[in-house]
Amino acid sequence: MDLLGTFQRGVRQYLALRGVASCATRIQGHAIHYYALEGTGAGPPLLLVHGLGGNANGFGQTFFPLARRFRRVVAVDLPGNGFSPDPPGGPLSLQEYIGVLFEFCERVVKEPAFVVGNSLGGGMCITLAAMAPQRVKALGLISPAGARVEHGRLEDTLRSLDVRNAADTRNLLRRLFHRAPLPALIAAFELQRMYQTAAVRGVLAELAAGASSAIEPELLGSLSMPVLLIWGASEKLLPYEGIDYFKKHLPAHSQVQVVKGFGHVPQVERPRALARALIQFADTAGL
Repeated sequence: MDLLGTFQRGVRQYLALRGVASCATRIQGHAIHYYALEGTGAGPPLLLVHGLGGNANGFGQTFFPLARRFRRVVAVDLPGNGFSPDPPGGPLSLQEYIGVLFEFCERVVKEPAFVVGNSLGGGMCITLAAMAPQRVKALGLISPAGARVEHGRLEDTLRSLDVRNAADTRNLLRRLFHRAPLPALIAAFELQRMYQTAAVRGVLAELAAGASSAIEPELLGSLSMPVLLIWGASEKLLPYEGIDYFKKHLPAHSQVQVVKGFGHVPQVERPRALARALIQFADTAGL
């Protein structure tokens, strides 16, 4: 039985019952699934971008509080993730994923947005904001990837994502969360499939082959829009040097918050607290 698929479809059905539209489009020849919820707030559209092994469902519990502050909330499944099928030509490179994200903003979001990315999605959003600032009203980074760190620590992170069995998955879950949920640990055998997809394996292979994922200081310093960096005080997946790198190279106007009780994926573990942090930032930034 496909318990993981059943759970993911159940989440989509629950969101639909609460008024969230499950949508499909084609971007650069790829079938793309995304969620859209019309909001009642005065803020700009808000785009949510998942990380490696994640999907738009992970942000599901943030949609509703965010929709009270923003005109529209959109969460995308990048190709080969969530309900977006695998690209027929095989896994995409990091640059190809960024290209899809660029065009998604142009064709679906259509106006400058508060763009929020987690982990690898955060790194992609930084590149988007630097290369197409007209598309990004403000930038939110949740434990973003892309810091230049000591090579051995990067290798340790890649090894933790290279799950081969249930024991590897339990180890990864403990690193992803402030406190890993017991049901997730019990269901590790099912959850390991989230990190054995072609999309995940492709990115890991690209990084293991020596592809540079570090974001250059000059690019970080060029960000002109309001920037929020949220880093979990319980972050255990990314190397600790990461937040120091971003603090050093992000522009001086950036807000940096180290939040107690947040791990690597607060959108899953503490969605309402994350939504409050994003809304408070939007208020202070005048969005």
